[in-house]
Amino acid sequence: MNQWLENVWMALDTLRTHKLRSFLTVLGVIIGTMTVIVIAAFVSGIDARVAKEIESFGTNSIYIYKFDPGFNFAPSYEERTRKPLSFDDMLAIQNECVSVAYVTPLISPVDFTQGPMVERVQIKYKDVQMSNATVQATMPAYFKMGTTELEEGRFFNETDNANRSDVVVIGNDVANTLYPLLSAIDKELTINGRQYRVIGVLRKRETFLVGSEDPNNENKAVYLPYASLMKIYPNLEDNFIMAQAVPGRLNEAVEEIRQVLRKRRKVAYSAPDSFGIATADNIVSQFKSITGGVFLLMVAISSVGLLVGGIGVMNIMLVSVTERTKEIGVRKAIGAKRRDIISQFLIEAATLTGLGGLLGILIGWGLAEIVKLVMPTFVPLWAPITGFVVSVGLGVGFGLWPAWKAARLDPIEALRYE
Repeated sequence: MNQWLENVWMALDTLRTHKLRSFLTVLGVIIGTMTVIVIAAFVSGIDARVAKEIESFGTNSIYIYKFDPGFNFAPSYEERTRKPLSFDDMLAIQNECVSVAYVTPLISPVDFTQGPMVERVQIKYKDVQMSNATVQATMPAYFKMGTTELEEGRFFNETDNANRSDVVVIGNDVANTLYPLLSAIDKELTINGRQYRVIGVLRKRETFLVGSEDPNNENKAVYLPYASLMKIYPNLEDNFIMAQAVPGRLNEAVEEIRQVLRKRRKVAYSAPDSFGIATADNIVSQFKSITGGVFLLMVAISSVGLLVGGIGVMNIMLVSVTERTKEIGVRKAIGAKRRDIISQFLIEAATLTGLGGLLGILIGWGLAEIVKLVMPTFVPLWAPITGFVVSVGLGVGFGLWPAWKAARLDPIEALRYE
């Protein structure tokens, strides 16, 4: 133990004697470790925020569409040309799936598979017009799933739907745009020239995953009763279906829905589904696989800095061996063994890179806190631990050859060295 402490002290003394040289040697280690900490904080923060946002729509929620819901950025031609899910499919799920508590279709006159910038339905109140709202219809069951909250007013009900009432529930941004100084309740708004009465305003939802122009931005939503929209657009047929499982029966509900739809769509036993089903966990896992790939790519790039730092450590330790040849000879002459010399130089290299790693961790953590002002970041516990262990391991790995070279010096030749 005393020998180890002595070696550590000698290593620190050497670093103190050559401050600038030591700093330049581990600059690559500092940059590499700092980059890993910042990337880990960024990815962890986004993962946590996305998981929170998706789970706000209900952990028991199930999303069903003609192709896979979630992060399906480039659906294939086969997926895009599949037969759409129908209102009757929704009714079959409602009637045949005992593990499903609620189910509802959502349908829009706009084909959002063309992207978020597709031209939308115009809504208007007096002279104020809004062109980026998302007009869609649903059933009253949608509001029973607990995925939306009211700011004021009420949701539409079964009577409103049965009577095809011209009523709407609007998102917070819609209310603030059309009625900035007024209560939106009982005000009229016009959708493509047809008047509707506002009966409810949704509470503002925090959004991170969706952009301001994304059709999934609920703050810009305008919800109509399903039957009310279908009387104007009777030929609409591309339904998105949302279901909610009975608590504790999510997996059973997913399997029941899958079997009902496979039967209705006449999917062969050995053929894959001709539709997509996803849960909150599925979507979160999809996103984490994306961010995980980005994280690995960035770590691979930042590892170049660590490699450069490691090569710098090896180079400076070889120089140190040459500079301290006589010192090594004296130590060996008074009884130091090979393992003592090896441990001395390994501890010196590990101390050098370990201090560089600590400095990189502190800088990276500070940068993560600054980034947190504009983006969600969170430094997971494993990141600084891994950063420190890797930096120390780097010193040991790249210091091994210089340490072995020092240990093999002949003491007589070393004492003669000038």
